[in-house]
Amino acid sequence: MAIKKKGGLGKGLDALIPKGDKESKASDKGVGTANSYLEIIKVEPNRDQPRKKFDEDSLVELSESIKQHGVLEPLIVVPKDDYYMIVAGERRWRAAKMAGLAQVPVIIRELNEQQILEISLIENLQREDLNPIEEALAYKKLIDDLHMKQDEVAERVSKSRAAVTNSMRLLKLDARVQEMLIDDLISAGHARAILGISDNDRQYEFAQRVMDQKMSVRDVEKEIKRIQREEEEIKAGKRDEQPEALDPKLVAILAEQQEKLKGILGTKVVINAKSSSRGKVEIEYYSADDLDVLIGKLESLA
Repeated sequence: MAIKKKGGLGKGLDALIPKGDKESKASDKGVGTANSYLEIIKVEPNRDQPRKKFDEDSLVELSESIKQHGVLEPLIVVPKDDYYMIVAGERRWRAAKMAGLAQVPVIIRELNEQQILEISLIENLQREDLNPIEEALAYKKLIDDLHMKQDEVAERVSKSRAAVTNSMRLLKLDARVQEMLIDDLISAGHARAILGISDNDRQYEFAQRVMDQKMSVRDVEKEIKRIQREEEEIKAGKRDEQPEALDPKLVAILAEQQEKLKGILGTKVVINAKSSSRGKVEIEYYSADDLDVLIGKLESLA
């Protein structure tokens, strides 16, 4: 079976899947190849599949394609007592069901539990189908369940060890922030920067602020550095108390005010509130002419 590779995954699936030595029509517990077909009702997902969320719009698109062209790439399945479990290809199976197919093409393999786990994880990582948290959990599962080292995981998925490490660091985020990342309310870049805050509640409050104020990753990194400086000053006795946590309603109001200022001044504006009563406003300009125009607008408001 030809597997499409995104970015070239080291040993990839081809090295993980034992090859069948003959082609045949699938029968009960028979080992077949890409020319085998099974009734779709006899095929079920793997409960340990690392991918938990499937984009509904994407499934509909794939379903429409399957109606036109069929399932072009077979599923990899293993025989169980009274059904076949999907090792790779659950998205295709879901879309095929949506398209009303009675049968799906399969490759039936005899695999042990370790092979099933590794193939299901690598297949999703190879196709880049996982959200950042699912990807991090997949790496963790390879390490915990298959006793791989981080450099071994990195080699298997053709990524740097630092990339695998940075991905797994996302699991240290507050669970609510992880959910925001899964729901694409913040980006992985935002999330990695937020890791600079140690307190879980403050992580979540800051993540909400990032979302409400539509902060860029660069803005987040700058603000995190400021927060870290304040924390260091508190530890050194230069500050008496922690910065005041902002009320979510105030955060929403500040986000609206920030957008108003952007509209008035015609440039990027960021409101950094240090408490409910103080903070600073950052206004960006990109040339000497921009600055002159900006000064003129501010003078007209005086």
